[in-house]
Amino acid sequence: MTFVMKKALSRRTMLRGMGTAVALPLLDAMIPALAPAAASKPVRRFGVAYHPNGVIYDQWLPSGQGSNFELSPTLKGLEPFKDKLVVVTGLFSDQAEALGDGGGDHSRACGSYLTGVHVKKSDSIVGNAISMDQILAKKFESETQLSSLQMTVDDNSLLGSCDLGYSCAYSSTLSWLTPTLPLMAENNPRVLFERMFGASDSTDSKVRAARLDQDKSLLDSVSDRVNQLQRQLSAADNRKMDDYLASLRDVERRIQKAEEQSSKQLPDVAQPAGIPENFEDHVRLLYDLQLLAFQSDLTRVTTFMYGREQTGRPYPQIGVPEPHHPVTHHQGDPAKMDKCCKIQRYHIMLFTEYLEKLRKTPDGDGSLLDHVVLLFGSGISNSDRHTHGPLPAFLAGGGAGILKGGRHLIYPEHTPLTNLQLTLLNRFGVPSEKLGDSNGQFKELSDLA
Repeated sequence: MTFVMKKALSRRTMLRGMGTAVALPLLDAMIPALAPAAASKPVRRFGVAYHPNGVIYDQWLPSGQGSNFELSPTLKGLEPFKDKLVVVTGLFSDQAEALGDGGGDHSRACGSYLTGVHVKKSDSIVGNAISMDQILAKKFESETQLSSLQMTVDDNSLLGSCDLGYSCAYSSTLSWLTPTLPLMAENNPRVLFERMFGASDSTDSKVRAARLDQDKSLLDSVSDRVNQLQRQLSAADNRKMDDYLASLRDVERRIQKAEEQSSKQLPDVAQPAGIPENFEDHVRLLYDLQLLAFQSDLTRVTTFMYGREQTGRPYPQIGVPEPHHPVTHHQGDPAKMDKCCKIQRYHIMLFTEYLEKLRKTPDGDGSLLDHVVLLFGSGISNSDRHTHGPLPAFLAGGGAGILKGGRHLIYPEHTPLTNLQLTLLNRFGVPSEKLGDSNGQFKELSDLA
């Protein structure tokens, strides 16, 4: 016999403890039997994953067109998700060109990526436009606890000059709430975790150590409420809750481990807590936090950067001990170009792990991967010459029916990147006629579903 709840559990239910508010995943109890179809309509999410310093484009570009295409050497790791991919070729960010402003391609590439405008050249006064992700976040802000989350693996300073007279703000974040207000991308998993679920925001080493001793898990403070709720749930919902809480506890454990290592190695250094020394551990934590944010509907909009433009991060773990940015100025040297490709494939590999977790996470009548749209790309094409097109770009996910994957769409050169973003805004239910330098929408993309 099926139990029909007279009143659904609220989608925004929180389990509250001392300084803690744990959101819940989507449960069957939130959609009672006999509810109208609209009540169970899947939630769409949007995310951006940004790769800095450009690519080796001929190793990125797929062969073939439409549904008859083959993934390139750089993208080959995405083969298990080919049916969820839409690779888009021919896109340009012409507003990232100099246009009389001289050098600064890295800052312009990142600064205009989600706005499509030519950013103001100044190291003290910024000028941009509202970014596409924030336009979308505005639509969802009344339905979620956080309107959006911005994440990066590099340091997150917005101050000073980073690129030939351009403010560091342009290369350090993708998100702009207003033309003069960039949103800082956070690299500290602990800060993000506590922003999502609550707790002390101190990064002082003594406070951090006390928290390690006394506050082992935020889940401990809501355990009674978890047990009380689970007694009212079905077996299927209890399995979802168990999986979700296990993921939450695992992320917290990994953050605590990073904090513990930091406090032992650098007890007197004002190093932000919770940042793993290992790059891939750091990336995986940030991706897992995005997954938890989507799963619990804390936010429906995220941006993530593998690093700021001009990042000098070395990758000795994959055979690239040289800093990333200098090696991208390869001047046709095959050895340097191969190292660039290694970095690009490495980033794709970590992104693929994220896709797999999204695919394995139930969400309503499908998975999180079925209901998300992720834009992966860069604001620079040829890394050696700083060209801004054709840009490397693909979409992943299903968007709850707005995307049909397994396609390679090719457009004429100098088609604005913002045409793709404008199309997505409209498909997400945000009626828009213009975004930056856009000059139309992609009928082919809209006709896929």
